[in-house]
Amino acid sequence: MEKISFYDQIAKNKRNSILLAAFVFFILSLLIYVIGEILAPEFSLIFLIFAIFFVLLYTYGTYMYGDKVVLAATNAKPIKEDDKNYLHLINTVEGLSIAAGIPKPKIYVIESDEINAFATGRNPENASIAVTTGLLKNLKRDEIEGVIGHEISHIKNYDIRFMTLVAVMVGLVAILSHLLLRSMRYGSRREERKGGSLLIIIGLILALISPIIVRLVQFAVSRRREFLADASSVELTRYPEGLASALEKIMKINQGKMNVSEAVSHLFFTDPNRSPLDKLYATHPPIEERIKILRSM
Repeated sequence: MEKISFYDQIAKNKRNSILLAAFVFFILSLLIYVIGEILAPEFSLIFLIFAIFFVLLYTYGTYMYGDKVVLAATNAKPIKEDDKNYLHLINTVEGLSIAAGIPKPKIYVIESDEINAFATGRNPENASIAVTTGLLKNLKRDEIEGVIGHEISHIKNYDIRFMTLVAVMVGLVAILSHLLLRSMRYGSRREERKGGSLLIIIGLILALISPIIVRLVQFAVSRRREFLADASSVELTRYPEGLASALEKIMKINQGKMNVSEAVSHLFFTDPNRSPLDKLYATHPPIEERIKILRSM
């Protein structure tokens, strides 16, 4: 198998993530332009301001307090810094945080036989990492280091902030599309002008398909950030086999029985619900593909 550089993987996934996010911004801008052309200026200004204010307010609350909601929703319990039962976990988080150049995150444990973990927090100074008891029970030291390196990389790469910004644009597209569909009845008076009917048809099509398109792009961005975190973990640990071996054990052991809400499942190291949905709608790349790429590094 041809060897690839984790530096190349990091650069590739960063570039692809930015391009996908730029595409969402393009769809959003196009939707706003069409709405402005179809509706009366006074109405378009009012609902645009309202939509932007509502989405930004909601996103700000999620950004500032979302980590507390996620930790509570997953029943994650904090561990003490001097707890000898978790000494290796504490030392691993501290060592990889130093290697990544970020403050040590707070550490939580989730009671579950499944092997999984997640990182949350709006920035490296306010970050947390949670791991399952199944992870600590079933993984060897180098495998735990690979998973923790992955989660540390999410924090270092500001993935939570990046995905929040993408979610803002996706949410705004959904709201504007809904408002455009509801307001189509008021656009008839503009049909008489040249090209008016065509513009309304374009607006209708855009309002129907843009929410689906940007959601698919959002899932694709999420998968890119998972690949990025894998490659960044290898950069920290210098041992891709540890992470690849951990993923293999997850395939054998996990049953998808964590009962985690879909609203937070994308944060986990692997999908905790083992959804049978098509790959287009998956927030995580196929485990087999992740293992293949890791073992080619």
